[in-house]
Amino acid sequence: QVQLVESGGGLVQAGGSLRLSCAASGRTFSRYAMGWFRQAPGKEREFVGVISRGRGGSTLYADSVKGRFTISRDNDKNTVYLHMNSLKAEDTAVYYCAADGSETWWGQGTQVTVSS
Repeated sequence: QVQLVESGGGLVQAGGSLRLSCAASGRTFSRYAMGWFRQAPGKEREFVGVISRGRGGSTLYADSVKGRFTISRDNDKNTVYLHMNSLKAEDTAVYYCAADGSETWWGQGTQVTVSS
């Protein structure tokens, strides 16, 4: 089983930046593709982006964040990051990380609020 803990959320003005972190338990972190998702009030959870397992040579992003968000991973620290730039009010949501292995594990989420 993998336990995930997100951090780094908060309140930021539109146009600002935040970096979210997701720390994973266990010794097999590099084996998992890691994804970021978000859920805004009254909306379904949506895909933000994913980074491949291993060294993370491949990433994929939702069109809504492409060019503004970047995912990276540090396998030595068992951590995946979501770097968010040029934030917009519509980026306001609870952000979740997920580990994709034999099953999918989810973190508890971290709130990001962008004020316009």
